[in-house]
Amino acid sequence: MASSGRVCLHTMMTGMSAAGELTLEPLITCKLCLCEHSLERMTTLQECNCIFCTMCLKEYVQLAIREGFGSPITCPDTVCPNRGILQETEIASLITVDQSKLYQRLKFEREVHLDPHRTWCPSADCQSVCEIEPSTSGQPVQVNCQTCQMTFCSMCKAVWHPERSCQETLPIVVPTENGVLISQDTEAPIKQCPVCQIFIERNEGCAQMMCKNCKHTFCWYCLQNLDNDIFLRHYDKGPCRNKLGHSRASVMWNRTQVVGILVGLGILALVTSPLLLLASPCIICCVCKSCRGKKKKHSPPTT
Repeated sequence: MASSGRVCLHTMMTGMSAAGELTLEPLITCKLCLCEHSLERMTTLQECNCIFCTMCLKEYVQLAIREGFGSPITCPDTVCPNRGILQETEIASLITVDQSKLYQRLKFEREVHLDPHRTWCPSADCQSVCEIEPSTSGQPVQVNCQTCQMTFCSMCKAVWHPERSCQETLPIVVPTENGVLISQDTEAPIKQCPVCQIFIERNEGCAQMMCKNCKHTFCWYCLQNLDNDIFLRHYDKGPCRNKLGHSRASVMWNRTQVVGILVGLGILALVTSPLLLLASPCIICCVCKSCRGKKKKHSPPTT
């Protein structure tokens, strides 16, 4: 009780103005957690002036880095009028040292991917950055990797082919009975994402792939779209049957979990809907009382 009294007294003393009047510290609503916080617990972005609580902003930045997003990291507000971008100093103040290293690596990979004068060596054991000489004719040029000495094409990343076009070096693709295009080189260690065309390397593990660049989900063997295949039925039949890379038991467990989540959400919606309808008058009444209380608290005293 004594400790609580000291806190209240300290709050009252810090809230006293020069004229001896009690002033209330303004509270600001965070757009992410929708909670009210004092100004000292908020962070204002430099570029767009959007303000969020520091805890939410820290979790947002750290999640963006864990999910594989490189630079830039944009303002969390999806309707930000200025479409602000977090500065390097702001990001550094919100993440740990290990996360900072990962962020710098992702940022560098994105810079190389967008740079027309640089590219990654296609060799799976190399992963060096190679310089591309500018071409005045717009045709692909020969690229020499200084690390592994590989010579490859700047356009298709295949071994340099001065006598053939890039189309002739691509894997042969044939249609199946279901209309799915299957590459004859299904065991290739490096392939391109069917959507954004970024190069992806697969060493081992599941054949269900997700591109970190565009978040597209596809089958590694036939490159078919799996964005809506939550039950992984693609691996039940056809040329990719039983090639998921997991046991049948793990596949069935995955489907059981998905069904359980969907059924649970449905039951929760059915149970809470009538309760929300019954409780809505009480909620509206409490909100109105809260608003009236705030108005009385902030209204000037009558003389």
